[in-house]
Amino acid sequence: MVSLYVDDLVFTRSNEEMFAEFKALMKREFDMTDLGKMKFFLGVEVVQNDEGIYLSQKKYALEILERFGLENANSVHNLMVPGIKLMKNKDGKQMDMTQYKEMVCSFMYLSVTRQDLMFVVSLVNRYIERPISLHMRAIKRVLRNVKGSMDLGICYKRGAASDEMLMAFSDSDYVSD
Repeated sequence: MVSLYVDDLVFTRSNEEMFAEFKALMKREFDMTDLGKMKFFLGVEVVQNDEGIYLSQKKYALEILERFGLENANSVHNLMVPGIKLMKNKDGKQMDMTQYKEMVCSFMYLSVTRQDLMFVVSLVNRYIERPISLHMRAIKRVLRNVKGSMDLGICYKRGAASDEMLMAFSDSDYVSD
């Protein structure tokens, strides 16, 4: 598997011989430096060990908090206030649409390793055209949740048993119009 982004090339293999051959071919053809096992790629931290591969975006999460001035905010456990209903409200106080879009887009990229954010990201994205104070409070709460859960990420276990079960949890209390 080969991934190319501008001038960064990442490749992996299941066959050691093919891997070595590909690497030698690339070095002959291009001016290339072998940096060894990947540690960071496009803001994603990669930790590889005998147990598997762990992906996280802690550094990116910290940057988001600093960018929006919430690095000193108290963290919260819930992504949204239980029972809150986000809705379009033409009478609500209009918020800065540009900043709101930046926040939503930041969450979209953070959700690469944080699928727990996907539902709330899609929810707050519905109001990107005309965010009001209610929507901004919801998005700031997500940031406060991220502050308390920056170490979360994705772990791909090496040689996971085929009898393991996938568990998924969903909170369907959050509704929107």
